[in-house]
Amino acid sequence: MPTVTNIHERVIPVTADAVGRMIDTLGSAGDVVWPHERWPPMKLDRPLQVGAVGGHGPIRYRVESYESGRRVRFRFLSPEGFVGTHGFDVEDAGGGASKLRHVIEMRTVGVEVLNWSLIIRPLHDALLEDALDKVQGAFRDAGPPRAWSRRVVFLRWLVRKSGGRRRRK
Repeated sequence: MPTVTNIHERVIPVTADAVGRMIDTLGSAGDVVWPHERWPPMKLDRPLQVGAVGGHGPIRYRVESYESGRRVRFRFLSPEGFVGTHGFDVEDAGGGASKLRHVIEMRTVGVEVLNWSLIIRPLHDALLEDALDKVQGAFRDAGPPRAWSRRVVFLRWLVRKSGGRRRRK
């Protein structure tokens, strides 16, 4: 079982408290972090709290731990071959700035080894950079949306063409 550690982080030129308040909106109708303008929205069955269940696109998870304004960890429920967690952390970076980090720590099993490597990882990486851009853009002019690589554009087209079909349990 291959181990995956995937980290995206950004120093945001505002306090950790300001960014933490944004993290607290994840999965809500007023979500100001998730780039739902360009990607499937993150949806939870209730406000962000331990035990809330939801996901985005074909990925499903449950809130495993939550520290308001500082940290949230989601445990993967599906696909079955994703065994581990993903989540956001906010920390003080000094000088009135903060660091926003998203981390996946998981093992991939079976066909999900290939799905992660060939399809999901490039899409995930583009989505997370869009999310970090969105947070940063809330505090300064972010300019136009980031251009995706040809690979990401192709994979998005492929997923749309297939109707986003994946096993859901």
